[in-house]
Amino acid sequence: MAKKTSKQWMYSPKRGPKPKASAALKEEVSRRANALLENVLKPARVVPPPPDMEWNYLVNLYTRWHGSYFYLCGTWRCPADNCLSEFFDLKFTRLEYAGNDRFNLAYMRHTGQWATVFPALTLDDCLEQIETNELFWP
Repeated sequence: MAKKTSKQWMYSPKRGPKPKASAALKEEVSRRANALLENVLKPARVVPPPPDMEWNYLVNLYTRWHGSYFYLCGTWRCPADNCLSEFFDLKFTRLEYAGNDRFNLAYMRHTGQWATVFPALTLDDCLEQIETNELFWP
């Protein structure tokens, strides 16, 4: 039988504060992301449902800031008779402000955890990835 290793205490230094996005940067990100949603994602992903639909379907896309995080979110409708709520919201893409006008781009996994795929991208690169990569679509 293998001998168990003893547990040890280790020093873990505190992390520095997260960088905060300026109001001007937040406004620019919101403006450009909303334009991307209106011109690219909404026409492709938000479609009118068939009348006999029993499955959840996407009814709206929107954006929101929460601290240093910028989210792309969707509102879904559940038309089933036994649903808990007729509408629910899900976040599907996250841009985390990393400082120096760079963002960490992540998507929501099926496990409910955020997976950062592209660290330290510019806003242009983030929006290009969201537009072309289906991983960041609802």
